[in-house]
Amino acid sequence: MTPRTAAAAVRHYQSMDLHANIEDASPHRLIQMMMEGALTKISRARGSMEQDEIAAKGANIGDALSIIEGLQASLNHKADERMSENFDALYTYMMRRLLEANLRNDASILDEVSGLLRELKEAWDAIADDV
Repeated sequence: MTPRTAAAAVRHYQSMDLHANIEDASPHRLIQMMMEGALTKISRARGSMEQDEIAAKGANIGDALSIIEGLQASLNHKADERMSENFDALYTYMMRRLLEANLRNDASILDEVSGLLRELKEAWDAIADDV
């Protein structure tokens, strides 16, 4: 097996594993997974930025934007309108800042968004799965 085919096999396995985890996940866990995914994509974008890999940086930031947009779309505005509006505004801010980071090639903005998302994730992780 060549390194290229081995890498493809690993990616395929990871994809299958991810799909299985998604199918078995509770709504609470799905949000955790989305936040983890966004943080991973932002981290990869930072690494790509440092390596001057423009296409990879853009792809990772684009993926992070899509995930955050999904988090925004999952907000339940009926449960607590004021809180959901605050989260909606925060997600909009994060997406705008990611676009700025991409345009300006500014890693400090990626760090800012990661910090905000990490704080949200810590709070989400502290909520019981059955709530």
